[in-house]
Amino acid sequence: MWSTFFVHDDQVGPAAAGMVGGGGAGGAGGASSQGTGGLANLMTGRTPFGGKKRRRVAPAGHGMSEAQEGKIKLAFFVAIVGVILTVLGVGTEFWVEMSPPKSFYNNQTCLTAHYGLWKSCTKSVWVSDIDPDRASCGPAELPGESNCTYFKFFTTGDNMVMFQKTTQKNLNVAAAMLALFSLFLMVMGAVCITMSLSKEILFFLKPASFCFILSGVLVLLSIMVFHQSVLSFLASDHTVPLHHELSWSVSCVGCAGVVLIVGGVLFLLLALPCSPWRRCLPQRDGSC
Repeated sequence: MWSTFFVHDDQVGPAAAGMVGGGGAGGAGGASSQGTGGLANLMTGRTPFGGKKRRRVAPAGHGMSEAQEGKIKLAFFVAIVGVILTVLGVGTEFWVEMSPPKSFYNNQTCLTAHYGLWKSCTKSVWVSDIDPDRASCGPAELPGESNCTYFKFFTTGDNMVMFQKTTQKNLNVAAAMLALFSLFLMVMGAVCITMSLSKEILFFLKPASFCFILSGVLVLLSIMVFHQSVLSFLASDHTVPLHHELSWSVSCVGCAGVVLIVGGVLFLLLALPCSPWRRCLPQRDGSC
């Protein structure tokens, strides 16, 4: 009678092993099928719950899509080019080159000068190195002994005297201050763009566009004020006739002003809720 209620160990072993083996095989098979399915879902862009993977979509008034982010980065690259050109032009002293006639001193050497917003340089070049078709001394790229000094009207307030002519310090200081303030606005615009990209908020594009457009205008205004200071410098004395020409630093700053204004306009267009040209074109779905 008791033999029907007890099971011997030799009967339990094979049955238990079969159950464990079957469960392990089932678990391994399930894990393998789950892993294969997950990989397939990942490759096809589907989630494990059967839906498709969500992409970042710009909510109304907040955030930005991937296309908008790419356009902002492209416009930021344009503005950065303007900033680099501005720094290159403002930091160099080749804004204007001045030179008397090469035979004015009746010597084997002649003197040429060039200056920018912060310092002036004079160079003594050999007359034999000058192009025979050129009437004035120079250009400043010729080899020779040069001497550069910073303007004193930023420290002591004294005007610079060169070729018996005197600079107008008020105009020179005004041109330098306009250039510095434009650089400050560029930094503020770059900060706004960085915050817009990091926080994904389109609102910061509006102050950034204002900063870049205004900085471009101030850069161009700085060139105009500087040119007026050069004309005042030449009119201060007529003892030594001088030939003057604006040099490559002014070209860099002028191009920078235009590029900055273009970059600011691009930011302004990207900040608008609807593209201006889309309003002029009929939309099938009636959206903006």
